[in-house]
Amino acid sequence: MTKIADLKKRLMENPEFRKEYEKSDAEFQLIEALVRARVNANLSQTELARRIGTTQSAIARLEGGGVSPSISTLRRYAEATGTKLEINLVP
Repeated sequence: MTKIADLKKRLMENPEFRKEYEKSDAEFQLIEALVRARVNANLSQTELARRIGTTQSAIARLEGGGVSPSISTLRRYAEATGTKLEINLVP
């Protein structure tokens, strides 16, 4: 049996796989940060939606990775959860 860590190491040697993995990893980090901000603010999806002016299902899609949020949406999300939006481009 191949260990997951060994498989990942081998796959990461492929530039195309690495690029897609890193792209997905960034998306998962954003989703994790969104959910963490909402939970830390002790808000349900419904309450957060009310504060932002949208629906609970829209929040669920956002937190589930089903949509790509605009900067405006991320800004409203941050404000509603008492957090600050920061966007970084790194080499």
